[in-house]
Amino acid sequence: MDEIVALAKRRGFIFQSSEIYGGIGGFFDYGPLGAVLKRNVKDAWWRENVELRDDVVAFDSSIVMHPRTWEASGHVAAFHDKLVDCRNCKHRFRADHLPSLEKCPDCGMTGTLTEPRNFNLMMKTAIGPMEDTSAQAYLRPETAQGIFVNFKNIYQSARKKPPFGIAQIGKSFRNEITPGNFTFRVREFEQAELEFFVPQDGRDLEWFNQWVTARKKWYSDYGVRPDRLRFYELTPEERPFYAKAGIDVEYLFPWGWGELESIAHRGTYDLDRHIEYSGKDLQFFDEATKQKYTPILIESSAGMDRTTLTMLIDAYERETIVDGEKTTERTVLRFHPKIAPVQAGVFPLARNKPELVERAQSIERGLRAHCRTQYDEGNVGQLYRRQDEIGTPFCLMIDYDTLGDATVTVRERDSMKQDRVGQDALEGYLRERL
Repeated sequence: MDEIVALAKRRGFIFQSSEIYGGIGGFFDYGPLGAVLKRNVKDAWWRENVELRDDVVAFDSSIVMHPRTWEASGHVAAFHDKLVDCRNCKHRFRADHLPSLEKCPDCGMTGTLTEPRNFNLMMKTAIGPMEDTSAQAYLRPETAQGIFVNFKNIYQSARKKPPFGIAQIGKSFRNEITPGNFTFRVREFEQAELEFFVPQDGRDLEWFNQWVTARKKWYSDYGVRPDRLRFYELTPEERPFYAKAGIDVEYLFPWGWGELESIAHRGTYDLDRHIEYSGKDLQFFDEATKQKYTPILIESSAGMDRTTLTMLIDAYERETIVDGEKTTERTVLRFHPKIAPVQAGVFPLARNKPELVERAQSIERGLRAHCRTQYDEGNVGQLYRRQDEIGTPFCLMIDYDTLGDATVTVRERDSMKQDRVGQDALEGYLRERL
């Protein structure tokens, strides 16, 4: 994990937020490559769950909502972790992360931990010029509630009827007691949530299983190693009282299994709560049957920062290359071509030869509209290693033969095999393989 964190900083994937001031726990910035990687992961989720379906519509709710929203959702009363402090070293811990409440894991002293107490994870803010209790609000701890309170607005304006879904990707905030494991547990993060509303016709578990299958296929399509991924079925004791079924999608991180996504059958609980607290009618009226009912909810909620981290870790590999009697090592990120920040690196054989530089730059500009490209120059071996480290599937070398016969050396990341491809055929060659 230390190697991956170091690579992430060195190559411009992820930086500690406010690093020059010592950083701030639980907040991270995405660098030039990381911003593109995360965008690609979000786009992959969005395309599969929204653009390629005719039964899901898009939505984008505000981060700050009416405080009553969070009373109805249960976050004000129940969104807590158990907090303990060490009286000796003054360090703070989540009680459920400690092997024992008898001994401090940091200073080793026994009998110094306080009794566990509730700590609400929502971040508070103030609306208006006066910071008094009447102006108190919260930064949303999840994106789903914006969908629930707008359910009637959405289905009426989109002219949809159950079964149909509402999807959004957006920022959420949780005041984690002990953020850690790089970007896995943070205080500011992005969620991709899909709320799928189904009729009360007895097919709700069938729809739940369909979404579990769809999410399995998505992770498989983007190359996540199956031996590092599991779909853990929650027991009745592990599920909320209103949930009929639940699956946690978990990945085997270097520190152990961690949750990426939750797929849940939430019944009618969420809409019922907002109907109760707001006094507004959020039920669906079926014009065909003239019946009114509260739809059953199937929810898929995935963390995009965790998923991006998963793609980074899953792609990471240290490889030993044997060439005759010579042995070398390389670090490579084997990203799926669709999410790789750079899909084609283009560089000249010699950076001090204007004719090669000009041709390489011209080819790179011509490919920009068709794939994500990057122009670079320098020592050939170092260029290949740099592109391997950032996960670029293909490298295009422009050499002296290019000037004569208009062919380019194309080197594939994983096999390191090379092809000579005509300059005019590059677009089709890359499109087919990407």
